[in-house]
Amino acid sequence: MRHSLRRAGWLSGAVLAVSSTLALAAPESLLPPIFEEPAPAPTRAPAPRPTAAPAPGPAPVQTSSPVIQALPNARPAQETGDVVVPPDFPSLAEIEAMDPDDIDELFGLKPKYDIPPGAQRALSRVGVIGSGEGGFPSRSLAGQPASLVRAALAGTRGPLVSRWGHVLLRRAVASRLDAPRGMDPVQFAALRAALLNRMGESAAARALVQDVDSANYNAGLAAAAFNAYLATGDILGICPVAQLKSDLHEDDPQWQMSRSICDAFDGDARSATRELHRALSRGIAPRIDVLLAQRYAGAAGEGRRSVTIEWDGVEEITPWRLALSRALGVEVPEELRSGMSNALLRNDALYPAAPIPQRVAAADLAARSGVLSSAAMVDLYSQLWSDPEIEDGEKAEAGRLREAYVARSAQERLDAIRALWGSSEPEYGRMVLTAYAAARIPVNEEFADDAAPLIASMLTAGLDRNAMRWSDVVATGSEGWALLALARPGQASVSSGAVDSFLDDDASSEQRKSRFLVAGLAGLGRLDSGDANNFSDRLGFDLSRATKWSRAIDLAAEHRNPALVALLAGLGMQGSGWDKMTARHLFHIVRALDRVGLNAEARMIAAEAVARA
Repeated sequence: MRHSLRRAGWLSGAVLAVSSTLALAAPESLLPPIFEEPAPAPTRAPAPRPTAAPAPGPAPVQTSSPVIQALPNARPAQETGDVVVPPDFPSLAEIEAMDPDDIDELFGLKPKYDIPPGAQRALSRVGVIGSGEGGFPSRSLAGQPASLVRAALAGTRGPLVSRWGHVLLRRAVASRLDAPRGMDPVQFAALRAALLNRMGESAAARALVQDVDSANYNAGLAAAAFNAYLATGDILGICPVAQLKSDLHEDDPQWQMSRSICDAFDGDARSATRELHRALSRGIAPRIDVLLAQRYAGAAGEGRRSVTIEWDGVEEITPWRLALSRALGVEVPEELRSGMSNALLRNDALYPAAPIPQRVAAADLAARSGVLSSAAMVDLYSQLWSDPEIEDGEKAEAGRLREAYVARSAQERLDAIRALWGSSEPEYGRMVLTAYAAARIPVNEEFADDAAPLIASMLTAGLDRNAMRWSDVVATGSEGWALLALARPGQASVSSGAVDSFLDDDASSEQRKSRFLVAGLAGLGRLDSGDANNFSDRLGFDLSRATKWSRAIDLAAEHRNPALVALLAGLGMQGSGWDKMTARHLFHIVRALDRVGLNAEARMIAAEAVARA
């Protein structure tokens, strides 16, 4: 770690080193007195014969060569003890004008590694989830073409339409994997971390980048790590990389401000204050960004200047502003919060420092996209219910969720679930919230009209066996029947007559539910190929049409590579909603997943498509 005193000491050493040759006529001994050779003890000797006294002369003078520390990388000193300075070595004035990092670099003080050699980690099997914990085998992508893997990771830019597709892709990307042949392992980690960030999985991205030693970071991994730490509110997490690899993004204003914050928490608060003041005066970043950085750096303990955060003139909330304001406890104006992007809202649902009501407000989006599980949603609402500082009016939704679990009668519990869903079409994020409460509703003919949304709610948490209890209640050809026909475990054929009934009663836009039902059943092999072709012709789409993407995912399935299939499935499920998804894409995804042993994921994605179409 860098400290001002250490720099001052080395700077003093530089002054001595670049001075002219030191000439010491009679230097004092450099040894402590205890190490000096003692004077010989007097001994008795025979008295010499008297002789003539010699003429007096000058007393001998004992001399020694001066001990001078050689400069790093300097040529060897000459025998006289002189230090030979390289011709391009900076002058004293130039040294005084240097930044601390440049001085460290000049004198060899900057370490190359922040971890001892014996503790440094290999760049193989980088990730979070091992194969014994549900992750994919580490060699899953090792033999695959680097160009294909790179295209799948970098090409998945937007959100996924499917919640279950999101969960599957997160599992694949976060697995402990070896890099494909021909791809740099650090670049592989950077691509995966960047994709996790785009998916809103900042916690997984942070864990992944922490599996690589800071000394091995490149610019791509550093950028992904920076975004992951910001998205999780871990402002100081980037400090080891920022200090060890300070040149990776030295032109980025946020990177510069982060380094100043790291310096403040490293004990060099004065230098950090000076650098941030310079950043404010030079306008290297918007004023609000620098003020937040000054406020955060001042929390290191040596800040003497009060920093007032003013939102006047600020038009939008960025990841930097949201992360620092949450960490500092600075309230974000409501007009700015209402305009936040979906990506920032997902982050807000995960910030431990964000107010609970605001986290709950953002939780529906996070659950709908696959970031939050049903159990996590229930935990969040439980915190809202139990917080004594929150007014009762803000706890209404948490109270309804409580009633959905503990109300005395099944009808009262069902009424509470309906209230959480909303009066119109059930909000899918709320269906995730009520999954376990829906599984507690007893199977009853009286509740047959609510069977489809109850089944859809249970399937958001993968409670397929609980959902199957409603098989004798739902009518053949109804939406509840369609969901169970897709979600049923094991092999189960479906009659064409039941599918025909569903198509006749389908009132969804462009008969999208029917399209997805046919594609899902065909992909799972539960519909005769002839019937599948007849229904697809009737609905106006072609299951046999091939594209470059469909050929790639089919080939990956043929070679039984589930990790590659998961990556390509994520690539094919991009979009802001299910209206952007085609039945043909769904067919290839479901069929490929089923062929590589991911039958559960294939069933849940197919059922979700019908429920959300």
